[in-house]
Amino acid sequence: MRSVVYAAGLCLAGMVLAQPALAQNTNNFTFHFGGGFTQPTGQASDRFDRGYNLAAGAGINFNPRVGVMAEFGYNNLNISRNALADVGVPAGDGRIYSVTLNPVVRLNPRGRFDAYLVGGGGYYRRTIEFTEPTTAAITAFDPFYGVFFPTVVPVNQVLGSFSQNKAGWNAGAGVTFAVREDSNAKFFAESRYHYIYTTPVRTAVLPVTFGFRW
Repeated sequence: MRSVVYAAGLCLAGMVLAQPALAQNTNNFTFHFGGGFTQPTGQASDRFDRGYNLAAGAGINFNPRVGVMAEFGYNNLNISRNALADVGVPAGDGRIYSVTLNPVVRLNPRGRFDAYLVGGGGYYRRTIEFTEPTTAAITAFDPFYGVFFPTVVPVNQVLGSFSQNKAGWNAGAGVTFAVREDSNAKFFAESRYHYIYTTPVRTAVLPVTFGFRW
């Protein structure tokens, strides 16, 4: 949670440093996409290593300051060595899919530099999968000689897969930088805390995402 507060402070600092810019038009419709790294927090930090995230969303702006976004998120985290040793398997990962609805409040919507607050909630699906490396025999094709031939390739064998569908919420902040002073096209950097009501232990992650917004 301290990371979220720190990110919000950076956003506010960016607001103070931002110079006045030409007024921008505000589209009624908005969309974004991006990716970055994901840091597990709380009890999840003992079970997962740092991973990566992808996000895409679309929504509407009620006015230059306030809007709402529907967002799809994906986080992938490797299971830590200690956690793998506890269950006696060689490899594994965790995947978190989310579909959320998130109000957005912009603090400097007419400036080239902006900061915003975002938060909301929705549906989360967490899947834990344990695997081990193995090989599989396949038939490959060589286009140069025009022949098929047998070969062996490395694959991961799934030893077990466990999924939970739960509700969750998120809260965070971000900053944007317009491509031009009069443009709605912006680059953004965002940090958001996600809390998922998985059982018996809750799952908490902190994705840091960089991307493009219109």
